Amino acid sequence: MPNILTAVTNVWKVKDLRRKFLITLGILAIFRFLAVIPVPGIDRTALSQLFSGNQILGLLDIFSGGTLANFSIMALGLGPYINASIVLQLLTMIFPKLEALSKEGEFGREKINQYTRLLTVPLSAVQAIGMVALLKNQNIISFADPLAVVNVVMTMLAGTMILMWLGELLTEYGVGNGISVLIFAGIVGRLPVALLQTEAIRQTLTVFNLAIFVALALAVIAGIVYVNEAQRQITVRYARRPSSGSGGQSTHLPLRVNQAGVIPIIFAVSLVVMPSIVGRYLLQVNVPYVTGLANFLSTTFDPNRWSYHVIYFLLVMGFTYFYTAVTFNPDKIADEIKKYGGFLPGIRPGKQTADYLSYVLNRITLAGGLFLGAIAVLPSLATNLTGISTLTLGGTGILIVVSVVLEISKSLESQLIMRNYDSFL
Repeated sequence: MPNILTAVTNVWKVKDLRRKFLITLGILAIFRFLAVIPVPGIDRTALSQLFSGNQILGLLDIFSGGTLANFSIMALGLGPYINASIVLQLLTMIFPKLEALSKEGEFGREKINQYTRLLTVPLSAVQAIGMVALLKNQNIISFADPLAVVNVVMTMLAGTMILMWLGELLTEYGVGNGISVLIFAGIVGRLPVALLQTEAIRQTLTVFNLAIFVALALAVIAGIVYVNEAQRQITVRYARRPSSGSGGQSTHLPLRVNQAGVIPIIFAVSLVVMPSIVGRYLLQVNVPYVTGLANFLSTTFDPNRWSYHVIYFLLVMGFTYFYTAVTFNPDKIADEIKKYGGFLPGIRPGKQTADYLSYVLNRITLAGGLFLGAIAVLPSLATNLTGISTLTLGGTGILIVVSVVLEISKSLESQLIMRNYDSFL
């Protein structure tokens, strides 16, 4: 496991990396400052009671970094941007023009990013309206003036756009992926509070429950590190070059078991919590068919039912394969190997190499997807054993925190190695 403390210490010795690290800290400070600015006209006591009694809303609050429970100007968090990214990636696989655009290098990626930003605006508006309507039905919002409602919706929309902009600044000028770092900062800032303030811990905590809680936390952390670091090494050999007279060389192509990283969990959470919220809102509509749909959604996506865990598990599995397919192209890798005179022992260059890479990747992705799905749902199931409801939040939160820490550590170490190599040359 990379030593994050050693990497951070060495960062201060390199001026460029030190600047990136300070920019990251500055942007995170701005994020936490904006996250505590509340929207006026909200009954804080009723809002706190609503979130303490709803596991789904509590999960959303963890991922928003506590901004939702406080109903701050960034209450929507990065949910609309993540949903827009999911939609654009799905459309890329459906429409050939978008697929061709995604293959046009930096220009294509920038255009797709621009489309994602534009799609985030209407999604943010819809989610803000839905959240205001939900809170109004719960008598948590005191104002009834339409202009006041529009003002709140526009404020929440602006908060999401600012947060998205901060994430892109982090990606460009800071350390690591900006969106992941912001989610990481939100979880780290909110998760300890959620753990300490949970009624289950204060009233039903026993030595046995605490032992199980600590054991599960350590097992989850160890498992995440092990799976994230696990690789399948594919041997690649290069033919001898006649011009140089040098012999053939061998290297390895590393295929990670968890090629998609923490993204599948983030995508799955952003989707699995929405049906329950929609169902709670539709229950207020006095139409038989709508009420039936609301009951179905509320029942199916209830965290205490097996259907919720099955759907959550399948979503994590599906997004693991989906994101791996988006980020790793066996055909492109096979062409690059062939272009530089390489081959896999016993396998013909070209299509057979691509087929073999796809075969291996699908098998190891299955293992990675099963692990991610298990980590996502097992803490919820273990709640029935220990009585500690924060296991539901803690498992997913720990997964994201550990994964992001590992990614940042690797990014810092790779940049340090690159600069040390350049300085040696």
